[in-house]
Amino acid sequence: MAGSRRLAENLPVSVHGPAGVLDLMVPPGATAADVAAEYAALAGTPRPSLRDRLGRPFPVEGTLADAGVRPGDLLVATPPDAPPGTVGAVPLVQSGAPRPSGRAGVWWCAVAAAVAVLAGWCAARSDDELLQEITLGLLGLGVLITLLPGGRFAPQRLAVGPVLGASAAFVLAWHPDAERLPVAVGVAALTAAVVAAVARALDRSADEVLRTWMLVGSGVFVLTGLCTLADLPPRVPWALLLVAAVLMSRFVPALAVDVPDHYLLDLERLAVTAWSARERPTGRRGRTVVPAGAVADIARRGTRLVVASAAAVLALVAVSAPMLLATATLPIDRIGARVLVGLVGAALLLAARSYRHVPARVLLRAAGLVAWVALAVELLPGLGEGQLTALAMVSVGLAAVVVVVAVATGRGWRSAWWSRRAEVAEGLAGSGAIAAVFVAVGLFRGLWELTS
Repeated sequence: MAGSRRLAENLPVSVHGPAGVLDLMVPPGATAADVAAEYAALAGTPRPSLRDRLGRPFPVEGTLADAGVRPGDLLVATPPDAPPGTVGAVPLVQSGAPRPSGRAGVWWCAVAAAVAVLAGWCAARSDDELLQEITLGLLGLGVLITLLPGGRFAPQRLAVGPVLGASAAFVLAWHPDAERLPVAVGVAALTAAVVAAVARALDRSADEVLRTWMLVGSGVFVLTGLCTLADLPPRVPWALLLVAAVLMSRFVPALAVDVPDHYLLDLERLAVTAWSARERPTGRRGRTVVPAGAVADIARRGTRLVVASAAAVLALVAVSAPMLLATATLPIDRIGARVLVGLVGAALLLAARSYRHVPARVLLRAAGLVAWVALAVELLPGLGEGQLTALAMVSVGLAAVVVVVAVATGRGWRSAWWSRRAEVAEGLAGSGAIAAVFVAVGLFRGLWELTS
């Protein structure tokens, strides 16, 4: 918008409308009709009706400055025929319209993955060669079926393929010796990564999930392989995988949502060169329209990455926590392993509260509970009768407190004080888990033995 006033007197505002977000420099003397006309001219839409962020229309007479608009305010451009009070209304799905039934496909594929893992575990521990061959044949056939491109549930089916391949590889690489179990898990993870790579080459409908399979599977194989080549005890890779799960839950959300730079920065204003300093810019002067479809695509892609990483965290914890507790046999190492598993569970439960997406939050909470269940299974047989009674009383008290807090939260209770304390507790749990690794892997005990 052109204006005869100085730039310092202009009002930078963001107008959200049907064509996306438009950033404008509005002169204080402009009216709502002027801004609506400018939005229609730049976005190529019919002239909208301009309202404030609460949905209240601006007066026909008078300027935006007189209406209380300040620099940085948010304005909403609605269709001219929109009824009062409807700002950015989302069209509802008609009752007779077909609804996507992807959730049922997700549950069935999850059941198939669980059955495949159970079949691989049972066949690996069985001495019947015929049973192993039949299991391998069925798992291989399942992998081929999941790799078929197309179909209604293709994304869910492609995500299950690496699980079937990993189960088959685990049957082949299994050895009852605990020293070789990390190698078997690493080979299974590498097989899952290979199957995911093949599936991604055939069909990109589950690109984010398959990329997560490839990265996590390759990382697990490299970690377990290096620990085996270095002749480290088996508790070392399990402890490192637990710490990796905690770090994933913390840093993956920051990496999952990748917003293009031209949606965040005005590249024309930043490109100050010798020629642009002498000539008048011929661009849009900072008027950037962010397409609504691009924002939705970024959100969906980030959501799938976050959910896939949360599922990977659950898988890592479900495998590593029991194995770490089983392989840490020396007294000092056992204490470190128990502390590590407990802190990992606490860190994951606290990290889940910062996830707004429900499936990812549920998966992280399940991972934290799995770690605590593994720790409870390890600790309960060694407790006396009095200790068990005290533990039961404390558990009942905590359950009552949780019920009260859940009811209050459901009624809208929020506490910034408790939120800050939870952030601090999450940081302390993560730091303590990293520190406990040195005790769980035997490094602290080794240094103690050298100096004593």
